[in-house]
Amino acid sequence: MTSEITLFVNPTAGRGRGARAAQPAASALREAGFSVRTVLGEDAGDALRRARDAVAAGTGALIAVGGDGLMSLALQAVAGTLTPLGVVAVGTGNDFARALGLPIRDPEAAGRLAADALKGRAPVRETDLGRVGERWFGSVLASGFDSRVNDRGNRMRWVGGRFKYDLAILAELAAFKPVRYRMALDDGPPRELEATLVAVGNGTSYGGGMRMCADAVMDDGLFDITVVGECSRTTLLKVFPRVYKGTHLGHPVVTVHRASSVTLEAVGVTAYADGECVGALPVTATCVPKAVRILGARTMGD
Repeated sequence: MTSEITLFVNPTAGRGRGARAAQPAASALREAGFSVRTVLGEDAGDALRRARDAVAAGTGALIAVGGDGLMSLALQAVAGTLTPLGVVAVGTGNDFARALGLPIRDPEAAGRLAADALKGRAPVRETDLGRVGERWFGSVLASGFDSRVNDRGNRMRWVGGRFKYDLAILAELAAFKPVRYRMALDDGPPRELEATLVAVGNGTSYGGGMRMCADAVMDDGLFDITVVGECSRTTLLKVFPRVYKGTHLGHPVVTVHRASSVTLEAVGVTAYADGECVGALPVTATCVPKAVRILGARTMGD
């Protein structure tokens, strides 16, 4: 493996943590003997083009420094290739890193771990990804109440982290109504259902620790598809706070399905994957086994 690796940086992540985190992460990698080249983009499209160019040129690894938005961009660059991905999670949500047992807001430790994995002293985990069309996702695809919360939360620039999503939940409850879905799992027949939301989990959480798909395993070749059925506002208020511990899965209104692909149809519903807008339903999501190699991630049973 080449000793030259690429640091993929979002300088605005976590209110400037991305820029601050790049230096200690790069220092840890250089101390381990790696030559580090930094990639910045003028915007998301430019950043992705530069990251893909680095992968195509044979970089030894792509080390993403930022939050889940940058991790999503990084996945588009490395998925389906042999180039490993290092994760230096310094954003507000960090759900992808959390699900993989990687350091959170500790760029020096994350840089050291990536270096150790590249040198064979820490694991390199082959991890599943979800795919919708040409877009890859690592954590959760949201549709319904949760995607509306995501949409509102993204507009709330004045507050960050988990609190932002708590406020967005309260705001969306005022306009809450169930969604009529048509859902098909794998090659099975479609079924119609009234539901509050359907979340397709490759990883366990979204929104900064909301464990909607708490039992999802990222290398089993299957999604965990969490359906919160039709319920009242009162019930939703009781159930939704439990997602932070994953205990909502035991509530009678919640069901979980496991499948390698799912098609969702509904009118007036937008899907989000890893916090990024995918587009209006219908969508078909497919779980792609071993689609990306993650430096230092936990292996099964850890």
